[in-house]
Amino acid sequence: MSEHVVWTQWDDLNVPSKFKRLSPATTPVEGGDLSEITFYVPWYMGGRPALELTKQMPNLKVLQVPNAGYDDAIEYIRPGITLCNGKTIHDDSTAELAVGLTIASLRGFPDFVRNQDKSEWVHVKNKSINDRKIGIIGFGSIGSTIAKMLAGFSVEIIPFTQSGRDNTTVISDLDKHLPLLDVVILILPLTKESKHLFDAKRLALMKDGALLVNVARGPIVETDALVKELNSGRITAALDVTDPEPLPKDHPLWRAKGVLISPHVGGNTTAFESRARRLIESQLNLLASGKALENIIIEK
Repeated sequence: MSEHVVWTQWDDLNVPSKFKRLSPATTPVEGGDLSEITFYVPWYMGGRPALELTKQMPNLKVLQVPNAGYDDAIEYIRPGITLCNGKTIHDDSTAELAVGLTIASLRGFPDFVRNQDKSEWVHVKNKSINDRKIGIIGFGSIGSTIAKMLAGFSVEIIPFTQSGRDNTTVISDLDKHLPLLDVVILILPLTKESKHLFDAKRLALMKDGALLVNVARGPIVETDALVKELNSGRITAALDVTDPEPLPKDHPLWRAKGVLISPHVGGNTTAFESRARRLIESQLNLLASGKALENIIIEK
């Protein structure tokens, strides 16, 4: 009998010889018998339907999500299951989008596209990313990657963490820094503490003309308060995540002033597959060697 039965979205994943490999080709999630699975990697961007399948896996030991965010997986963890996240898989892709959204918003890319659609040549003077003070709220692997990418610009970076580790600024001191930041980039996990971290009060503390970039989770920002601030014209925003998500067609955030919205594509690039496979294969080799897994979030 195999020590572990592994299900991933890849039919050709390399697994240790003593493990059994399952995939959609051998074990479809719809109608297939999932009861023997002990190591499960939900298909990427599968959302709640992919996580719900864990209820059909009585022998599950490891839930390895392919995302850096794990808040939606916590409710599926029961005694005997270890939850690991996809830390490192999305570092570069999410960081490049954060930097891209920042530059696009500051330099007015949305207006360029709208004017191009109308064949209109409108010359404007916009903001440069250079000479800006940028706060990165959350300084894990993605946050530090954002800082590395920004290092090529003439910017001052202020990293924030909950603990203030490694000479970062503690998030509890955020309010006194917000009036001084030109750009605020959110890349922290969604927790009880971080939900609505940017509420009406905190948004009001942001500097006039500041840009809020959210590549973390939508509920970290209180949407109604953000819409109000945007429509006042006092701040702008670039969002890869929203609350609710996906954003309904009639939601006022779509039509708010000064907002650039991308549809939660931070990690979904051509860089995903090779990095995801490498991490998962490494995890399986650790498991086969009796070593501790990486990226453990919850261990019951």
